Amino acid sequence: MTAEQHTFKRFDQELANLNNIVLRMGGLVEDQIAKAMTALRDADVEAARQVVARDHVVNFLDVQADEQIVNLLALRQPVAKDLRMILSLGKTVTDLERIGDEAERIARMTIDIYDSDSAPPDAVLLDDAFRMSTLASRMLHDVLDALARLDVDQAIRVARGDTELDSEFQAALRRLSTYIMEDARNVGHIIDATFIVKSLERIGDHSKNIAEYVIFLVKGKDVRHVSPESIDTEEFDR
Repeated sequence: MTAEQHTFKRFDQELANLNNIVLRMGGLVEDQIAKAMTALRDADVEAARQVVARDHVVNFLDVQADEQIVNLLALRQPVAKDLRMILSLGKTVTDLERIGDEAERIARMTIDIYDSDSAPPDAVLLDDAFRMSTLASRMLHDVLDALARLDVDQAIRVARGDTELDSEFQAALRRLSTYIMEDARNVGHIIDATFIVKSLERIGDHSKNIAEYVIFLVKGKDVRHVSPESIDTEEFDR
């Protein structure tokens, strides 16, 4: 093996290592969301505390990925698709770390709700949260799959799915506001429920961002400010 071939092989290994860190981070935050919502459903304060405690692992992977990216940019000076991959994975890491923050926030809200002397909330106040968590979790799962397989079509479907989640969020806010008018004693729990659905809406936004990075990585097209419904895959090949 020549020195040049060795350099290319080492570069490919480093890229693969970065990709593995990102996918591992994605799997972890996906699990964090699932555990946070299970803790909320089961009123399990101890499980919620475990979600909070595990957030440092997400942060560790965030730092590890950033270090790998800096080394690749400084030492390898990548161009073309390799550069797009590094930039896309770097942005993905940022969004995954923020998704992890939202999972931690949901867990902290669960602790606030159930680790107190006040009566637990009426189950109906959390119905929207569980409905939205199904959509948000599916978006995250699908976009991580799109990233792993570099599947542009699936990334577009994820980006378009954010519209449905946004609609659910607006509907949730309207329903929660009516509960306040029906019984002002619910105001504390309604505020908690509002923070939870907002976190789930943000998880959808971050998943949509990752979908846009996948499109940029594969096709070299920046669609961050383009309506997902107007994205045309045929235009990518022109």
